[in-house]
Amino acid sequence: MSVITSRLRLALWGLVALAAVAATLLFVVTRPAPESGGIGGGSYALVDQRGNPVDQSMLVGQPSLLFFGYTHCPDVCPTTMGEMAGWFADLGDEAKALKAFFVTVDPERDTPEILDGYVSWVSDRVTGVTGKPEEIAKMVKAWKVLGEKVPGEGADYTMNHTASVFLVNAQGGFEGTIAYQEDATTALAKIRKLLGKAA
Repeated sequence: MSVITSRLRLALWGLVALAAVAATLLFVVTRPAPESGGIGGGSYALVDQRGNPVDQSMLVGQPSLLFFGYTHCPDVCPTTMGEMAGWFADLGDEAKALKAFFVTVDPERDTPEILDGYVSWVSDRVTGVTGKPEEIAKMVKAWKVLGEKVPGEGADYTMNHTASVFLVNAQGGFEGTIAYQEDATTALAKIRKLLGKAA
């Protein structure tokens, strides 16, 4: 192997190493805030399923479950709402302080009346939340969730959205998530831990 070839190979490996360092630095600078901070908060003016005004203070005062979805959702949302109904049933009196919020990512179709019919079968402690698109966008941004329209045939569309349920403490702060279709025993343990912090 010639000296020139060796030097060229060495230079190429040096560039690979430099690119790896640059990629690492880029990740460190642009990565999302850690789960202990940077998620939640914000300021927004919305309405519940009865048309009553609500804002960020709705999450303060009691531990809460927070889910972003939409009523036309074919699978994730009805599944999650069914699981939520099961959690409330399994917890019984343990969950008397627990509230839940279903925030639509599709405010164009999800009026208060439509949301009322959608969430009322789960529990009287589940509040449907909608509002002007720009206000929903503020809450979506504050909680760092996905709420993206996907065009379908004609005027029809679906929404890509985050499938996790957020665990929110009594101060309105982020405590973790329950993954989509997470094992019920694990989900209940997470909720009990959340409730224990509020006791």
